[in-house]
Amino acid sequence: MKLQTILNNLIWEWRVSSVNMEDSGMDRTISPSENISSAGEEALFSMADMFLFSLIIGLVTYWFFFRKKKEEIPEFPKIMPTTTSVRESSFVEKMKKTGKNIVVFYGSQTGTGEEFANRLSKDAHRYGMRGMSADPEEYELSDLSRLTEIDNSLAVFCMATYGEGDPTDNAQDFYDWLQEADTDLSGLKFAVFGLGNKTYEHFNAMGKYVDKRLEELGGQRIFDLGMGDDDGNLEEDFITWREQFWPAVCEHFGVEATGEESSIRQYELVLHTDINLNKMYTGEMGRLKSYETQKPPFDAKNPFLALVSVNRKLNEGGDRHLMHLDLDISGSKIRYESGDHVAVYPANDTLLVNQLGEILQTDLDTVISLNNLDEESNKKHPFPCPTSYRTALTYYLDISNPPRTNVLYELAQYATDPKEQENLRKMASSATDGKALYLNWVLESRRNILAILQDMPSLRPPIDHLCELLPRLQARYYSIASSSKVHPNSIHICAVVVEYETKTGRVNKGVATNWLKNKVPSDNGHKSAVPVFVRKSQFRLPFKSSTPVIMIGPGTGIAPFVGFIQERAWLKQQGKEVGETVLYYGCRHKHEDFLYKEELAQFHKDGVLTQLNVAFSRDQNHKIYVQHLLKKNKENVWKLISEDNAHIYVCGDARNMARDVQNAFYEIVAEYGKMDHAQAVDYVKKLMTKGRYSLDVWS
Repeated sequence: MKLQTILNNLIWEWRVSSVNMEDSGMDRTISPSENISSAGEEALFSMADMFLFSLIIGLVTYWFFFRKKKEEIPEFPKIMPTTTSVRESSFVEKMKKTGKNIVVFYGSQTGTGEEFANRLSKDAHRYGMRGMSADPEEYELSDLSRLTEIDNSLAVFCMATYGEGDPTDNAQDFYDWLQEADTDLSGLKFAVFGLGNKTYEHFNAMGKYVDKRLEELGGQRIFDLGMGDDDGNLEEDFITWREQFWPAVCEHFGVEATGEESSIRQYELVLHTDINLNKMYTGEMGRLKSYETQKPPFDAKNPFLALVSVNRKLNEGGDRHLMHLDLDISGSKIRYESGDHVAVYPANDTLLVNQLGEILQTDLDTVISLNNLDEESNKKHPFPCPTSYRTALTYYLDISNPPRTNVLYELAQYATDPKEQENLRKMASSATDGKALYLNWVLESRRNILAILQDMPSLRPPIDHLCELLPRLQARYYSIASSSKVHPNSIHICAVVVEYETKTGRVNKGVATNWLKNKVPSDNGHKSAVPVFVRKSQFRLPFKSSTPVIMIGPGTGIAPFVGFIQERAWLKQQGKEVGETVLYYGCRHKHEDFLYKEELAQFHKDGVLTQLNVAFSRDQNHKIYVQHLLKKNKENVWKLISEDNAHIYVCGDARNMARDVQNAFYEIVAEYGKMDHAQAVDYVKKLMTKGRYSLDVWS
């Protein structure tokens, strides 16, 4: 625009000067002497004219090209995807397009919440309705206010609680939105089923919050909140809630069940006979060939292949195998803090995989794809495809855990023995005797899919349908046993190998720990690699290094505290003031499974670890646990808490140890704080709220 203004000014000035010259020539008589002068002036003005014309033409040319480039900028095609992605993020638009009226959102960390959501969405067809399951991470949940645009619409939420009352990773944005939202959800019909574990302090916190918050925003609850307990029988809790939920839906919308539950395939099998091997998935979680060409950032869908540099046995005796691994993360740009978790993607036992192939009489190297029959679904395949049956059963599917009742129901149609078919259908039913049979024959006997096939000779399902039904093999999380201040290029794991005999006499092995046990640093020149990513935690050392810490971690619960102590030692070396560092550790025998004995002794000798209290539970006639040592040192414990503002950390078993330790703190607070039990409980709860009592526990 500036150039255009300059051009206009120049042209205007040139015209004015020409007019002035013409006016002056017309107003006076020219003498001969003036005539000579006038001729010279005319020549001079002609040159000026030529100069001006040249300047104008040059400026016009420059301005023309400048203007053209400027106009081209909005034409770049990269603007287009923005509109598309906004459109695709609307689950309401998708439901309209596909004729769905029920959406089931899931918050899932281990896959169970997603599995329940899929089952509910498939149920809908029995009532003349159409459902879809949805990951809240993929959609704009503010669209809930628009769901009323669809007749007889319903939103269901299967929400798992992770850690200490936290949302799962994929539900974090939804949780944040709920906290800040002031959207009017009047007219929204909803129901919530929560997945939790009663051994944790904040049982089903996420399910409770979603249920309460949706009502606060104006939503209408059409059925009571369901709360599943994974410490009991989560499957039974879900079935019990589900069998009451659907009649409530029918009553609310005035619909009736169209008949018995039927088997509906969600995926179709495609066989690949001449596929390019470079286009086959061989265990990658997301991008094809991501293990060959690693690209940060690394996360659940793009794990880093960390080389195993150390794998050593920690215990000196006993029938267990406790191990320490160093995973090399050099060059990955992975950052972690003490207290974070490392997730490991394991592989199933080759023996189990081969036995499944044999019993189903299948060539496991057959290359297949399972393609979603719903072309509008975001989930195109149940696992990365194309791939082989062997790869799917090794890296993608859970073949070690007891299958859920919906799997048994779908498989029942393939049992040729009437009695076996009847038992499968009974276990999948909501009948009391069916639930009891499932509990005893499947759950308590720890029968995995192979054991079920072995014990039901007439049951031989097509392997592609089995692969469709089995849940995904999930990553295993471990508390990191190192500090990035001391070990920036490696992550340490401390774990116990899981192996036990079932009621049927079979030996079941933990998938991840047995796989890790065999990951030796160099196997015939081949370096062992482990797919990993880091999950951030709230289990953090105090901001001020001078703040005292009390750490309670028996067994492998010591893992994060190894990192904490390493970091406190590093801070001390940097000249920082470091507060008291107190550890309460427990194991069975002093000379058998005292983990990191030498390292802890050295830290204690150096003064970094100011107190090392160890409970050896089985070295005497009566059991001694960490909670007994806490009560033994109760006066010192109370001083650290009440006067020195110490932070308390508990890591390990949630079912017994964490509860017993918490009860010990109630007793100490009541006695030395001169409080009754209720006041002591409230005092400890407030420590938790302030971040001074942290838990990293599992059941």
